[in-house]
Amino acid sequence: MISSYTRYRRQIKLPEVGQEGQEKLAQAKVLLVGVGGLGCPAAQYLVAAGIGTIGLLDHDKVDETNLHRQILFGLEDVGSYKAEAAKKALHRINDQVIINTYNFSLSVDNCTDLFKTYDVIVDGTDNFQTKYLINDAALQTNKPWVYASIFKFEGQLSVFNYQNGPSYRCLFPKAPQEDLSCEEIGVLGILPGIFGVYQATEVIKIILRIGEVLSGKLKIIHTLTMQERIISFKRVEERIAEVTDKALALESVSCSLNNESKTYLDVRELHEQPQPNNKNIIKIPLAELALRYEEIPNSTDIHVYCQSGIRSEKAINFLREQGFNNLINVEGGIQSILK
Repeated sequence: MISSYTRYRRQIKLPEVGQEGQEKLAQAKVLLVGVGGLGCPAAQYLVAAGIGTIGLLDHDKVDETNLHRQILFGLEDVGSYKAEAAKKALHRINDQVIINTYNFSLSVDNCTDLFKTYDVIVDGTDNFQTKYLINDAALQTNKPWVYASIFKFEGQLSVFNYQNGPSYRCLFPKAPQEDLSCEEIGVLGILPGIFGVYQATEVIKIILRIGEVLSGKLKIIHTLTMQERIISFKRVEERIAEVTDKALALESVSCSLNNESKTYLDVRELHEQPQPNNKNIIKIPLAELALRYEEIPNSTDIHVYCQSGIRSEKAINFLREQGFNNLINVEGGIQSILK
């Protein structure tokens, strides 16, 4: 068995860390919401650094398309819950760390109790609705959280709710109408790795109270040019009060489709925005289609949509194999059929 001092010796030699700092890391509890492209590298380095307790929350299972960027997983993990597969891989790095796994999604019902258990929250999600829920729950439980977001070749990083600093809503008051995922637009596999490591760095700075935590600042990096910029922003008390003075609720973007006479099939995940309020919409996520396609009528034309038209085309190809011949792909995605 490797001794604690031997394992962390080079880290302990840093005056900013020392033995006292290493003990702080060992006592710290960090929750990662999402064990994907961001969560995997963040978890790796936090476990290697000696964080005492790590929580891994993710409802999803490993898919082969994850492997080019979610570096904790291998082919043997395909079909396994991400949190469970990550726990095995992380314990191979450091078996002295306590790792708690949660194979479900963050929700209004569970976020408060979860956040109370941990010292720092790390955002590894890829949708706006969950980011707003993380923010609001972190505000109500007074927990700092480390944010990152990636888009094609560009990423963003910040720390919210740190020592009475600004919140996510101070920077982004409302969710945008369009919520694109990596599946829709693609992503360079290295990009979430870069920002996941940045997130782990901010967590360690928060725990050790060293350096300058990225609170009130949004760091943006474009990897094709390696150009960086930092945008400063301030705490907005009105936006803080809007969260702390009311019960938690999921952020939603309400809208209507421009043709209410048509029947639609929405194959996006249930959290994806916007959510049209029309009644003639059948909602079956692409991942559930194989089990639920019998819910789709074949007596009328069905217009199938997602965010951009990629998943809807996949859904139609599958459904045609099941005998459906009444399907029309909304090639421009949901934005093309909104009022």
